[in-house]
Amino acid sequence: MKWFIRLASYIFHPLWMPILGSIAYFVISPRFLPNSIIKAKLLAIAILTIFIPIVFYFLLKNLGLVKNIRLPKAKERCLPMVFFCLILLTVLNFVLAAEEFAVLHYFFTGILYSSFIAFLMNIFKYKVSLHMMGIAGVTCFITYISIIYSTNLICLIAFLFFSIGWTASSRIQQKAHHLNELIIGLIVGILPQVSFLMIEHFFL
Repeated sequence: MKWFIRLASYIFHPLWMPILGSIAYFVISPRFLPNSIIKAKLLAIAILTIFIPIVFYFLLKNLGLVKNIRLPKAKERCLPMVFFCLILLTVLNFVLAAEEFAVLHYFFTGILYSSFIAFLMNIFKYKVSLHMMGIAGVTCFITYISIIYSTNLICLIAFLFFSIGWTASSRIQQKAHHLNELIIGLIVGILPQVSFLMIEHFFL
């Protein structure tokens, strides 16, 4: 049972969440787009949000600025979080134009603000749970697109809500976070998503 609980930390790692939300958008959205454009956008997002951050992590590790991939100390998270915010800005400005991909653009804007809030907390030596932030944000986004596109995703959404609890249990079992850090991560992941997706829905 322990291995099953621990598995959530790998399946729902925060680096996978941007590409997961992007795939969900392109699968669910009724808007027609050529497959070549979809593949190009997903490839660009994967390279920028997964592969480049991994390379940056190994660079920091070789320089002795981080000890391991879990980044157990708040101060170790500052540089990676700043770098990831820059990556998100690159995605927003060069990959997902607001005029063409409004919903997905606001999803990434929410991720950017969540990441920036987490960075500010790291400055004050508070280690918010990035795992909870990521899974909460993508759950909020997929629930939103299910509603606006009138698509029945009840099974997927139910699984994502289960995954929030699964991930929280995993982080507690590994003693990676205290309960309050998990709750704050959940809030930081949800609020920017709700705020920006509501802006997109009501004002654009």
